[in-house]
Amino acid sequence: MALCSSPLPRCCLLGSLLLALGELGHSSELTFTLEPSDVVAVEAHPLKLHCQVEGMQPISKSWRKNGVLLSNSEHISLLANGSLYITKFQKLRDDGSSDEGEYDCTAQNRLGLLVSRKAKVQVATLSPFHVQPRSMVVEEGGVARFQCQIHGLPEPLIMWLKNRRPLEPRDDRFTFLPTGVLQITRVGEDDSGIYQCVAANTADTRHSEEASLTVSGSRSNIYKEPKILVGPENLTLTVHQTAVLECVATGNPRPIVSWSRLDGRPIGVEGIQVLGTGNLMISDLSVQHSGVYVCAANKPGTRVRRTAQGRLVVHAPAEFVQYPQSISRPVGTTAIFNCLAQGEPIPHLTWLKNGEILAPSGHIKLKNNNNTLTINGISPEDEAIYQCIAENDAGSTQASARLTVLWAEGLPGPPREVKAAALSATAIHVSWSEPSENTRDIIGYVLHIRKTADAVEMEYQEAVSKTTLQQAVTDLQPCTGYTFYIKAYTSRGASKPSKLAVSSTLGEVPAVPALFIKVLNSTAIQAAWETTIKLGQQEGFKLYYRRIHGSHFTGPVLLPSNVTSYNITQLDPMIAYEVKLLAFNRHGDGNSTVRFVALRDAAERSVLNTPCDCLKEEHSSKTSTTGIIIGTHIGVTCIIFCVLFLVFGYRGRLLMCKNVEDRLATPQTPSRAQRNSQGLVLNGGPRRGREEFTANRKMADMNELERLFPAPVPNDHQHKGLMANNISPISEEQPSLICQNSVFPLDEFVVTQEQHTTFETVVQCSIDHPELNVNQISFTAAKDSSSVTAE
Repeated sequence: MALCSSPLPRCCLLGSLLLALGELGHSSELTFTLEPSDVVAVEAHPLKLHCQVEGMQPISKSWRKNGVLLSNSEHISLLANGSLYITKFQKLRDDGSSDEGEYDCTAQNRLGLLVSRKAKVQVATLSPFHVQPRSMVVEEGGVARFQCQIHGLPEPLIMWLKNRRPLEPRDDRFTFLPTGVLQITRVGEDDSGIYQCVAANTADTRHSEEASLTVSGSRSNIYKEPKILVGPENLTLTVHQTAVLECVATGNPRPIVSWSRLDGRPIGVEGIQVLGTGNLMISDLSVQHSGVYVCAANKPGTRVRRTAQGRLVVHAPAEFVQYPQSISRPVGTTAIFNCLAQGEPIPHLTWLKNGEILAPSGHIKLKNNNNTLTINGISPEDEAIYQCIAENDAGSTQASARLTVLWAEGLPGPPREVKAAALSATAIHVSWSEPSENTRDIIGYVLHIRKTADAVEMEYQEAVSKTTLQQAVTDLQPCTGYTFYIKAYTSRGASKPSKLAVSSTLGEVPAVPALFIKVLNSTAIQAAWETTIKLGQQEGFKLYYRRIHGSHFTGPVLLPSNVTSYNITQLDPMIAYEVKLLAFNRHGDGNSTVRFVALRDAAERSVLNTPCDCLKEEHSSKTSTTGIIIGTHIGVTCIIFCVLFLVFGYRGRLLMCKNVEDRLATPQTPSRAQRNSQGLVLNGGPRRGREEFTANRKMADMNELERLFPAPVPNDHQHKGLMANNISPISEEQPSLICQNSVFPLDEFVVTQEQHTTFETVVQCSIDHPELNVNQISFTAAKDSSSVTAE
């Protein structure tokens, strides 16, 4: 019992109180040993219904028909053993009454009253035939079928006559189905005659009309497609009955009849029998036999087939899976009975208290589709026999349990002077005084708690030590009314409940809202906030703001609860501000949230971080995708410069980088760290500056190139190849060329090209000359940028 070591947890203390009460030994309860069963009575014959019960004596028995109590009369009497005897059963009496109906037996002793299951009593009947055999002409070797249908209670037996004599099956060509069908296969001349059926039960015997069978022609070998003359009918039966699914097929050659289930489940072999040439009989039906059955007529040796189907529904009477159990409970506690039944269709459950239908009330609740009966705050008046009645179309059954209410002499009186006072928004203090009598045997108290607006069964309990006459109830909801009462417990039972005490928790101020500040411009900000879950009875918000270290706030600005933002304007851009927000309701102001904002820093950041020109950036991204081609153009352009100077014999200074930058607005090579996904960083500045500069000088660049290089490119095969593969017209999207300052004679010139990756091309110009102070010029074209270096 380590779990309940001192100090006692509340759950352990409450459990100890209930266990200390114990369970009283159950007296011999009322139990039926034999209940009346459904029966079919014979008109004008006597009928006896049996009922046997055991339990604490004396026991009185009675019978009811359709819920009405029966008494001894001329034709009804109650036997000493408890059976009901009807001297002459009649479907309809002279006074308009009938002996048919639902009968139940009741038994009562000082512990309560018990009701048996309902027994359906019907009179035996036999209706006229509603389907009679018909005359037919059948070819020799064909199939003949006669049918009789008649309704009766009990189910009538049907036999067949031929030429007014009982027909005995001579061979397997004759099939007699329990449903009143006669099948004759491979009909021959000897089968011709007059056929008639006879139906009989305890009520009567009836003869059908006569029908003739005529056999014509002789056996034919002409091919005939398989054909199903009669397929299975839809049937609804009860468990343990027998189902007969008929299937009659014809064809030449004789078709093979097979059965299957539409859901693919196996039919099985237990209780399965084939009658005649293809009829399926299922004995001792169960619910698992329900389904759609398919009869197939197959032409031997082929896949030619014809099918017919019928649905079988098997009903099962109600039976219990869980029975209610008899219990003993002290006054004021809760009693719970559980009852679970199964059947097909699903049974309906009804509860009885001492034989009377039990309806839900203030302290009696039915839950889970009537599977659970709960009695809260039980009193001596709740002591009774409770029954669970399960009923469906296939039958009914009952189960019972007894509630014993414990009440001992010398129990303490109810606790006195119960008071409840609110401590906070989530706690209430409850106090009381000892009962005025029998306090020596008290082992503890139980405090019952519920919201005042809730139903009685929604209460919960907290156990309290016998030395403690007060309890702080916590984890309550703010501004909510609660009802309390106390019981004193002894080992023999509990006291009556104390008087009720009602109190409400205090109101709760709203929680702290989440505040966010957004700078709109140099003189305006926006305060935005989110409401939280625990705002209580919120009425609105209060907004304050002031300069940093200012002595007074501006505000409050009162805002309704549905507003979640507010713009503060006409601020000084050179000063930082403090913004404060809190929520309030009728219980007071909640805690505030404070934020600080500096408009000057925000304004400077907005100037530096100018918004991007989306159109230009998109244009730049398109340009970057052709970086390899652009870089190749740059490299080949430099090669052209070298070739032109060789052809025309120029010597001296080629280009001054400063001059070229001024004329051509040529970009410098960005390092890898300077590249980004938005564009190239040219000349140490952003791409936007380069584009603006290029836009201003693009026409001048084109003119300058034409002026510097008026001569055509020499018709050199190697150069033509370079031109054809690598040179495209210069456009405004292509970056200009940057060369370094060099003075060298062009005596020997070698062009090499190396492809490093799919994203970068390096073109090198190597010059071998003793006066040359530039050993190699390398041109690199990358996907995202271009670079030119000289060594």
